[in-house]
Amino acid sequence: MSSIQEREAEIIEEFSIFSDWMEKYEYIIDLGKELPLISDQYKTEDYLIKGCQSRVWLNAEFTDGKVIFTADSDAVITKGIIALLVRVLSDTSPEDILKSKLSFIDEIGLKEHLSPTRSNGLVSMVKQMKNYALALTTKK
Repeated sequence: MSSIQEREAEIIEEFSIFSDWMEKYEYIIDLGKELPLISDQYKTEDYLIKGCQSRVWLNAEFTDGKVIFTADSDAVITKGIIALLVRVLSDTSPEDILKSKLSFIDEIGLKEHLSPTRSNGLVSMVKQMKNYALALTTKK
């Protein structure tokens, strides 16, 4: 199983292929289409991420010492963004999630190419994923 840093490096390499941001947005949308669907039981207010303009549902399960995230969104770009975060952080330990810097976000230029509301949503997604990890470290 690859580390968070290795997954980030893969994403940075994938994004380096594209020459402009329209191509990168298309790729982000495609990633969202590949996101495994979250169970309908988690598409409730309790699982909505606060601070996102779009509706984003996030669930975390703790299995064999690893956090497994599932997510969905009603907006295509946002769904792609949460798909990137799930890909990087899912199936890793809560401690690794809490320590992660998620430098790939800046390295691919994601934050600077998002509208302010989407950028705030991205911050909210990361914060919620780290909150789940923190809650799961205290459960152990």
